[in-house]
Amino acid sequence: MRFLRISVSACCLWALPAVADSIRMLVQSSPLAGFQYYAGNARWDEMREGDRLDLVREPDNPHDAWAVRVEWRGEKLGYLPRAENRAVATELDRGGRVEARIARLRQHRNPWQRVLVEVFVAL
Repeated sequence: MRFLRISVSACCLWALPAVADSIRMLVQSSPLAGFQYYAGNARWDEMREGDRLDLVREPDNPHDAWAVRVEWRGEKLGYLPRAENRAVATELDRGGRVEARIARLRQHRNPWQRVLVEVFVAL
């Protein structure tokens, strides 16, 4: 586990990492779109909060030019929501270091409420 030392002054908040490339900034927290159509239901019992997710750009997606597919262990779980995916898609397109994880799993009759995804950009 890596720790940050936080210094607070009247005007600024500084995060000083022990290693320069260890800072990650949370840029998105959103439900997983399309969960009910892909491998999520079949893999529900295997998934855990904190599991790493892979984000894959789909620029040729016929429904959304900014589509970002979400995969868990190589299986498609769904997509970042269309209304919230453009910034992450842009960062992926430019080769930025983008990471994602399962933030929350919950049994819910609405599939949009079952998986919460967090997306981070490495600074």
